[in-house]
Amino acid sequence: MNQKSLSAQNKTHKQILSFLKNRKISKVYTEFSSSLNTRENLAVAVSGGPDSLALAYLAKCYSIKNKITVKFFLVDHKLRPESTKEATLVKKILRKIGITCKVLSWKGKKPSRNIQSLAREARYSLLTKECKKNNIKHLLLGHHSNDLFENFLIRVVRGSGLNGLVSFNKSVKYKDEDINILRPLLNLEKNDLINISKIIFKFFIKDPSNTSEIYKRTRIRTLLESLEKEGLDLKKLKLTIDNLKDSDKSIRFYVAKNLEENSAHIKTKDTCILNNNFFDQSHEVVFRSLTFVIQKIGKKYYPVRGKSINELIKRISLKTFSKITLGGCFVESVNETILISRENTNKVKVL
Repeated sequence: MNQKSLSAQNKTHKQILSFLKNRKISKVYTEFSSSLNTRENLAVAVSGGPDSLALAYLAKCYSIKNKITVKFFLVDHKLRPESTKEATLVKKILRKIGITCKVLSWKGKKPSRNIQSLAREARYSLLTKECKKNNIKHLLLGHHSNDLFENFLIRVVRGSGLNGLVSFNKSVKYKDEDINILRPLLNLEKNDLINISKIIFKFFIKDPSNTSEIYKRTRIRTLLESLEKEGLDLKKLKLTIDNLKDSDKSIRFYVAKNLEENSAHIKTKDTCILNNNFFDQSHEVVFRSLTFVIQKIGKKYYPVRGKSINELIKRISLKTFSKITLGGCFVESVNETILISRENTNKVKVL
């Protein structure tokens, strides 16, 4: 980089960091930086919403202060006619503070059902592939405390177990790949992030799906707002979630013990063998252990629904099944053991 370009870059960096003089923004950055605490290169998922734009700004500050490389990616799902135009606009807005954002397009035929879930899976796939291309191990997402509460209530409505209720973590591995999905804004409120977007960018995109009652998450968001008006204390709800996480840690210990002692993973064949002792544990330990194995062998980002896992456990205990498929896996009973392998073309019963 020549002297002129370096001088221009330093000027831009100084301008970016000057916003940290704002007390509210500085407080948010301190929380963000403390939550992140890494010197490795990062990738940031940007959407154009206030939370992701705030994340982009905070990550840019972090990269300047820690002298690391941060890549910014925006997924254009092409589900709305205006999405490509919006992506171009977001790129332009980010460029004003020295951020170069690459747009990744979801190509091919789009689904007519289960749109949000499939779009999310496509988004993660595109983002993680780009991370691997750039040798980046950490992908930052803009989820905040409001998302945490919404996710908790969605799981309550579904009747999720303890593991499901506390599964929205600050850090999680993407499938079995060497990429960490990080959520450094989970302790921050949405209003904090809206404030940053207004001050820094004077702009953000309002996704119409966020207000459409077609989607369960939107209805849960409306319910949460109503509960707040009725006196629900979000700080107490956060405390409840934290307490549940402490209980969850104890169970995780026994799940890890069960997996280590009673299962054998054959990596070359994408197969796992479970002995009889695997199922001779408390129901919650068996449930989680089996969920983990099927998710890992099936290479799915999200675990199989609990109802299907419980049905499988029941069938195994009664010895009433021979072959089934579940979560991209082929499950069968072989010589007093359960064999779980990546699903093939055999036509077997599906749960």
